[in-house]
Amino acid sequence: MLIEKTDILAWLAQCAATYTEQMDFLTELDRDIGDADHGLNMNRGFKHVAELLPGIERHDIGTIFKNTGMTLLSSVGGASGPLYGTFFIRAAAAVGSRTALSLKDLLDAMSVGVEGVVVRGKANLGDKTMCDVWIPVLEKAKQALANGMEPEQVLALIGTTADECVVSTIMMQAKKGRASYLGERSIGHQDPGATSTMLMLKALEQAIKRK
Repeated sequence: MLIEKTDILAWLAQCAATYTEQMDFLTELDRDIGDADHGLNMNRGFKHVAELLPGIERHDIGTIFKNTGMTLLSSVGGASGPLYGTFFIRAAAAVGSRTALSLKDLLDAMSVGVEGVVVRGKANLGDKTMCDVWIPVLEKAKQALANGMEPEQVLALIGTTADECVVSTIMMQAKKGRASYLGERSIGHQDPGATSTMLMLKALEQAIKRK
C-alpha cells in the first residue's frame, strides 16, 4: 500500500468533516470534566485546515503537515492547539519532501509527532489524555505490520484499537490538564482529547479505504 499526498489531503478533509459532525459530542464530553470548548476548538481549527488545503495540494507531504500544524497552532484554543500543532509539525520533519509513503513510513512519522506531544504536554500513559490513544494504537499497529499483517488489516486494527483505548479512559483519573483539578471526580468520564484523537485515526482509515 502506497499512501500518496492525495490520501493525506483526503485524511485532513475527512478530519474537518468529522469534527464538524462530532462537535457537540466532544463539547459535551468536555463539559463534564473541562471547559466545554474542546469540540468548538477542534471544529474551528480543522475548518481553517480545510480552507488551507486547496492552496497547498501541490506541495509535498512534509509541507502539507507543517502548514496543518501551524494552522492548528494559531487557530485552536486551549491545550489542543499546541499539542495537535506540535504533532503535525514534528511529523512533517520526519516525512520531509516525500510525496508518497508506505504505511510504515506514516506510522513512524506519526510516532515522531506523538513524541513531540508527550514532551510538550508532559503526559504519560494512564494520565487520561490523547496519549492514551496515540501511544498504544501506534505501537500495536507497527507491531502488527512488522509481524506481516496486511496494511488494509492494520488500518482496520487502528480503528478498533482506538475505540478500545477511548473506552479505557473512562475509569482513569485525570492527571493532566483542566480535568486533573477534579481528582477522583474525573473517574467515570470519557476523555475528550482521547476521543478527538480516536476520531482523527478513524478518519485516516476512512480516507484511505475510500481510495
